[in-house]
Amino acid sequence: MVGLSRARFYQLIGSAFPYPIYDVATKRPFFPPELQEQCLDVRRRNLGIGGKPVLFHRRGRDVALPSPKKRSRSKVPDDSRCREMVAGLRSLGLGGVTAEQVQAALKELGVSGDKDQGGVLKAVFLHIKQRQDISEAS
Repeated sequence: MVGLSRARFYQLIGSAFPYPIYDVATKRPFFPPELQEQCLDVRRRNLGIGGKPVLFHRRGRDVALPSPKKRSRSKVPDDSRCREMVAGLRSLGLGGVTAEQVQAALKELGVSGDKDQGGVLKAVFLHIKQRQDISEAS
């Protein structure tokens, strides 16, 4: 139910998942509905018992591979979007960044400013920061 192998699930009992209840007659562990719900909640929130963070990895066959990104000629984002990106980059610590640098970075990276603003901003930040570090080292 939680998408883990049986072995991994039992490894995490006590640290991430609650202990099961044991049947007196058969001495087998079982999880009543309230413990099952608690286990599903731990998996959903990535917080174990006691609020301890837990990192779960997906099983190999369940992982969907990302489709390869095609580099296409992207249009230059409009001025308002460039201004937003410049403001975002300045708030991240790139004080002297200009709209021209942003447009050049977008062109070199082959991305447009239209989708996934956070990812685009991160890529542009790293690109410009790398360029600044290279020019400072020279």
